[in-house]
Amino acid sequence: MLNKLHTRHPDLQVPAGACDTHMHIYSRAYPASSKAWLFPPDFSVDDYRKVQARLGLQRTIIVQPVTYGFDNSCTLDSVAAIGDNARAVVTVPTNVTDDELARLWQRGARGLRYHQMRGSVTEWADVPVMAERIRGTFWHLQIQFDGLEFPDHEALIARLPCTVVIDHMGRYARPLPVEHQAVQSLLRIAARDNVYVKLSGAYHIAHGNGPDYREVAPIARALVAQGNERLLWGSDWPHPTETAETMPDDADLLDLLLAWAPDPAARQAILSDNPARLYRFES
Repeated sequence: MLNKLHTRHPDLQVPAGACDTHMHIYSRAYPASSKAWLFPPDFSVDDYRKVQARLGLQRTIIVQPVTYGFDNSCTLDSVAAIGDNARAVVTVPTNVTDDELARLWQRGARGLRYHQMRGSVTEWADVPVMAERIRGTFWHLQIQFDGLEFPDHEALIARLPCTVVIDHMGRYARPLPVEHQAVQSLLRIAARDNVYVKLSGAYHIAHGNGPDYREVAPIARALVAQGNERLLWGSDWPHPTETAETMPDDADLLDLLLAWAPDPAARQAILSDNPARLYRFES
């Protein structure tokens, strides 16, 4: 599971304040969750800074990996190392105190992650509980699950009284046509004014069939066609589920926006304006 050395700069010239809204830091200095199954080698803040510089990005969102369960130390320490241009999405139990949530906010956390897949330490039953806890605040819930299950969870997600972020364009287990009921379910959810969707993780759906991931393009374009005011972009670096053969180049992942969102104003919203609003960056 080696990260290939890529040096190409993207063709896309990013706008000021461009943000990578989904990446992870890994370090074996931090203990893994008892439910962890993915144990990547170390990928540090310094490693990511090289990627960030190559892509021309200014801001980043460090997402708590499932590897560390409820221990957000690696993620929050990494936010501190990067500074004001970083924010975090953390994972917490439902009995987290209001004081602890306030402490997490002060350390840069803006979202609570619900990764409802292998290795998860959270349950679907936790989602409405925490949604009610953060009702009326600037916190959001970030949800990832097998997108084929979208019709099963659409009603629950639609009822959540808070801001919601859907990971990886639904993270379908395989490429699906836009007409598929699971994609239509995502599009209905994405049309809600409290829901953001990340244009990320194309290789999870296309299973490494890059660099254009053409099987995923119809879903991405359908999301863009619905409106750009709540779409985000993320690299998902360092791609620890991928092999040396399927490892994407982050420049290619960024350049997907040239095909998916050809309007520069749309890319301005996706890369800069929307993340600045959602993650509370100073303008």
